[in-house]
Amino acid sequence: MGYFEHLSKDKKLAPILNGTPYKLKKQKLVYLHLCGSIMSQQLSTKVAAVIWKRFLALFEDDSPTPEQILAIPYETLRGIGLSNAKANYVQNVARFTMEQGMNWDLLKKMNDEEVVSHLIQIKGVGRWTTEMLLMFALGREDVFAVDDLGIQTAMKKLYKLDDSNKKDFRERMLKISKKWSPYRTYACLHLWNWKDAAPVKNATSD
Repeated sequence: MGYFEHLSKDKKLAPILNGTPYKLKKQKLVYLHLCGSIMSQQLSTKVAAVIWKRFLALFEDDSPTPEQILAIPYETLRGIGLSNAKANYVQNVARFTMEQGMNWDLLKKMNDEEVVSHLIQIKGVGRWTTEMLLMFALGREDVFAVDDLGIQTAMKKLYKLDDSNKKDFRERMLKISKKWSPYRTYACLHLWNWKDAAPVKNATSD
């Protein structure tokens, strides 16, 4: 059974499951994807793309190693448009990759919660960022981003949920999402798409 059929069992979710089925892509350079995610937080897609282009232009090719990233002076990172915090966070990711490991073969052996626990050791990387990485770099199919503002907005509208009590609202979202397992990532993709009428990642930052 494909994810369409499984998710269609949810009668409220079923009507928004339109268009071509999503396919999850995997990014082998996980640390580089994580750097890009940090850079794009709280920025428009256009501005984030400009900063990312400037960042890659600092290197001879578009696949810099953690060592090459860490060799870039802090002032240079600030000069391409990164805030103080983000410049530090990008360096933190590179340093962690060198010291603790973030390669594909290491992470693929871990379950989702193990990946989260491993990566949130990095200052500047929280659970939300790690969940996005699980979805969009590691291609994990059963991730539910309960703290994502876009997902919250979509579910509030689709399921007529009351968010006045944040704890109850969160628990209700988690209860609804359980029926989507093992395809919760695809449910999130369709909720984002339905909310924005475009297949984009609308989200909050850590």
